[in-house]
Amino acid sequence: MPYVISHFFPNGTRDQYEAVMTALNGRLGVIPEGQILHVAGPVPGGFQVIAVQESKESWEAFMTECFAPRMREGIAGGFHAPPHALEFVTTHVYERTK
Repeated sequence: MPYVISHFFPNGTRDQYEAVMTALNGRLGVIPEGQILHVAGPVPGGFQVIAVQESKESWEAFMTECFAPRMREGIAGGFHAPPHALEFVTTHVYERTK
């Protein structure tokens, strides 16, 4: 089942998000393998990122192999602190049909 990740970065900015995405994926508009959907934008008090992965296992692999190590190293211009995270396995997925 798809796995949803919601990351809120308090006081985060668009510039910080773009620095992280570029460092992780080489350029903007690219999402990691195993990711189905990625949306992000400013919200009151910071920056919100929501991703849908193919599975919890694909998310854990990305976290272990890419995201967590890069964030620990620090990304120039990136977020200064870990996000507030909410993650869950989906039980319902609906798509609009034409």
